[in-house]
Amino acid sequence: MQPVIDYLPLLLQGLAVTLKLAVSTAVLGLVLGLGLALAKISGRGWLARPAFWATDFLRGIPEFLVLLVIYFGGTQVLAQVFGPGAPEVSPFLAGLLALGLIFGAYASETFRAAFLSVPKGQVEAGRAYGFSRWQCFRHIQLPQIWRIAIPGLGNLWQGAVKDTALVSIIGLEDVMRKSQQAAQSTREPFTFYLVAALMFLVITLISMAVIARAEKRAGRGMAEAG
Repeated sequence: MQPVIDYLPLLLQGLAVTLKLAVSTAVLGLVLGLGLALAKISGRGWLARPAFWATDFLRGIPEFLVLLVIYFGGTQVLAQVFGPGAPEVSPFLAGLLALGLIFGAYASETFRAAFLSVPKGQVEAGRAYGFSRWQCFRHIQLPQIWRIAIPGLGNLWQGAVKDTALVSIIGLEDVMRKSQQAAQSTREPFTFYLVAALMFLVITLISMAVIARAEKRAGRGMAEAG
């Protein structure tokens, strides 16, 4: 127990990096996912086809491979463009881009299904009452989209949190890497990897409670609106 207490500040530093990466990934993924979903349902082939191609490609390859391509490939591209002394792609940025792209690819399908589930008649009624497209989207579509999408997005968030552990392979000082450093220093790998697992479990349990509460509030809001 004493080694865990001694290395707890180090582990908490790593946990903060893990949470920062997970939250940043979710924000980027939501923005990308919403944009891709809008492109897919736009009815314009020059927007929809590339969006489908991109998401099919990203969903069809391992996250770890995307991470390696961005980290090593991005650094190589920068070196070729800027020459000697070119900046390198940091582990955090590589992790954010890789996990954010994967999150966005899956989130786009969640958003697309949610968009298609909203009856077109409601939007047409809003337009008949003089609502603009933006007003229809904000007041009619968006509340229903969020209610439908929350469970799927919650699952993606849980996956993103766990996928952050992959980024320790390329040097990110997250909770997994800090646990590895502590394990090597103390020669107690079981202890520190177990602590890391418990940290991820705590994040998961808290996330599940928050997501359940969000689902409940969204359902109650729709009931009141109805």
